[in-house]
Amino acid sequence: MRIGDIADSMTRGVEGISASVSEAFFEPVIRLGVTGLSRAGKTVFITSLVANILDRGRMPQLRGAAYGAIAAAYLKPQPDNTIPRFDYETHLSALTGTDPHWPESTRSVSELRLSLKVRQGGLGGILGAVTGPRTLHVDIVDYPGEWLLDLALLDKSYDEWAADAFARMEERSGSEGFRAVLSETDITAELSEPVAQALAGSFTEYLNGAREAGFSDCSPGRFLLPGDLAGSPVLTFAPLPKPDRVPPRSSLYREMERRYEAYKSEVVKPFFRDHFSKIDRQVVLVDALGAIHAGPRAVEDLRRAMTEILGAFRPGRNAWLSSLLVGKRVERILFAATKADHLHHTQHARLTAIMQALMRDARRRADFAGAETAAMAIASLRATVEEERQHQGETLHCVRGRLLSTGRQAALYPGELPEDPAVLLEPARGGADHWLEADYNIMNFAPARLTLKPGDGPPHIRLDKAADFLIGDRLT
Repeated sequence: MRIGDIADSMTRGVEGISASVSEAFFEPVIRLGVTGLSRAGKTVFITSLVANILDRGRMPQLRGAAYGAIAAAYLKPQPDNTIPRFDYETHLSALTGTDPHWPESTRSVSELRLSLKVRQGGLGGILGAVTGPRTLHVDIVDYPGEWLLDLALLDKSYDEWAADAFARMEERSGSEGFRAVLSETDITAELSEPVAQALAGSFTEYLNGAREAGFSDCSPGRFLLPGDLAGSPVLTFAPLPKPDRVPPRSSLYREMERRYEAYKSEVVKPFFRDHFSKIDRQVVLVDALGAIHAGPRAVEDLRRAMTEILGAFRPGRNAWLSSLLVGKRVERILFAATKADHLHHTQHARLTAIMQALMRDARRRADFAGAETAAMAIASLRATVEEERQHQGETLHCVRGRLLSTGRQAALYPGELPEDPAVLLEPARGGADHWLEADYNIMNFAPARLTLKPGDGPPHIRLDKAADFLIGDRLT
């Protein structure tokens, strides 16, 4: 290597260190994690959040926007070169184009950097007043909630996980196919790869069916979103009952146990090491209305899933995770019930109260860990308008929108949520099969056709309030 090349390499190294130090001290970074379970609307949330911060006309409850602290907002290249970029432009075009439609869901980790130029004093302290406007970077990290549920596996042996999986099957329908394959299998016999594949395949079908039925805890998460791991041995396992005798090392049971441990060490741990451990603020999106529509068992499953998810934010729970998160803690966690536009505004407070009650166990864990938590009802993109209709002498508070299936306009009366959340949560905890006093309806609405004024982002419900909780303290 020539001396000139060495000198050039050293110069680039010094410049890189200088840039890193400069960013750390003068351009602070918030890493905002965005996750949610199936159909909670992560892609729409991120797209609308970014669009509404770039054009802040609809963000009066975001303090930095209301007080003029945000001088400018723009997108910049993300710092992580090996993580796919969140395809903001394509998703925004899908939502706001001439034929608006919901964008494709992201199925792996992606990232987007949103940079905010904050006026003097906007970042607080003497530094902002002396040096003038500073840049705050918000690195939005999008990852599937199904993967977050896998953290609970780190505390469980194969036998414990299998017992939990079988217990959940007792509460759900759809496991008949897997049970039929299992009944014909000698789990102590020597490993047969076709048998292992049949068990894993039927177990995956059961998990997908449970998710379609409205259940939330459908781990292992990569069985639903395998990516480039599809067909690999690390995803070719299934729960098996513990045999009466210790099976031989070459048996199907022992191989399933080995692959489960490999899944934890080679899939789960790297995700938390490379992505989750760097999160500063977190929003967990929840399709609470979908769970309520699916019935009491789906609501109870959601409550347990969210409690498991909060375990990921409590470093003391797992020794391996504690060592990874030394000196690092998620500061704020928002639980957001999405699709509030499927309800008339008179019911939004009830949905928020249900969300708060649903998350009570989970929030206790987060509060214990020192994180500030909040729950609210939002709509990342408002797809409906409100109207009132008369029916048998009563006034029904309805919402109207464009049906996803036909494109036609339709009005929905979803039913009245109870003022007391216990009306829903007690039957859910008690294992009831259905709601005794009411039915709760949902429709799948398509995005409304929009005509946006200059300076306005897409219409939403409380997205500005959510953004203020997540990053507003860094803008004043």
